[in-house]
Amino acid sequence: MKAPLVVLGATGGVGRGVVQAAIDSGRPVIAVARQAGELKALKAGYPHADLTTIAGSVANDAAGAKLARALRKLGRPLAGVVAAVCGSAERGRLLDNPAEFLRRKLDEDLLPHLAAARHLLPLLAEHDRGGTYVLVGGPGSEHPWAGYGHRSIGAAALRMLARVLHDEARQLAVRVQLLAVDTPVCTEFNQRHSCPEWPSALSVGQRAMALIDHDISEEPPRPIVAYAARGVSPSVLPPRIRIPSPPASRADAGAPASQPPLTDTATDDLRAAPTTSFDTVPKTAPVSACAQDPESASDEKTQRCLQDARALLKSLTSKNPNQEPTPR
Repeated sequence: MKAPLVVLGATGGVGRGVVQAAIDSGRPVIAVARQAGELKALKAGYPHADLTTIAGSVANDAAGAKLARALRKLGRPLAGVVAAVCGSAERGRLLDNPAEFLRRKLDEDLLPHLAAARHLLPLLAEHDRGGTYVLVGGPGSEHPWAGYGHRSIGAAALRMLARVLHDEARQLAVRVQLLAVDTPVCTEFNQRHSCPEWPSALSVGQRAMALIDHDISEEPPRPIVAYAARGVSPSVLPPRIRIPSPPASRADAGAPASQPPLTDTATDDLRAAPTTSFDTVPKTAPVSACAQDPESASDEKTQRCLQDARALLKSLTSKNPNQEPTPR
């Protein structure tokens, strides 16, 4: 029998895709999220699956240690962990906000990943099973995300954190990898505003499962693995320049009012604040925020998205006489 997979942020948009991919592959799942009510609804959606739920958090070391104790009490050796967690999305220029703003966003977006890894990696090392720990990273880590610069800083820091954890976890015989998804993801919460080229939450989950199951042939394994979409429509942007769109909230996506608001990835961050992660939409969802009716209620959001894209594209393509050309 297969060992279970722990999914952090299981009730968020990306987390739900990971849960579905794991269940589809016959893998038992231990779903972790902050809200017990959402976990109950998630479990009801898979009545015949081996799905265990734990209401918990990885906001800090104390919460991470508590979660580790709860997992250990289950008495089940773990196959791996997928951390699909992220803080709430807030729009704003760094220069327009105090330094405390960036500190708070790093507390939400970056440090919970460290707290989770510190306490869950030792669990994977037990029983000499050689488990895999996968972090799911969002967009903006290589190019500034206009209006969301703090998210770009957090995403870039997460990449380095993954590299450090990858090296340090070797002595535990545990593989740590970051699945880097450089565009927003289409989820059930943002499908109304998603673009056709965004990957679905399920496809991201399937890619994460391939890392857990070591289905991707690479020797030695890389700390950063880029999400490679298959059959994705080509971007309308020039080569090497891909600009993620601003996040959509659950409210904009027509989600039930009883659910807490989500951010650009719609992943539950397991923290005290409402959360999300880079969003994705089911493959069968009829979408497109890229070609909306100018009279639609979401036109203002679309125009803001386009303005951000143009501003970032201009900053990336403008020539600086004092700067050497970037090699391709």
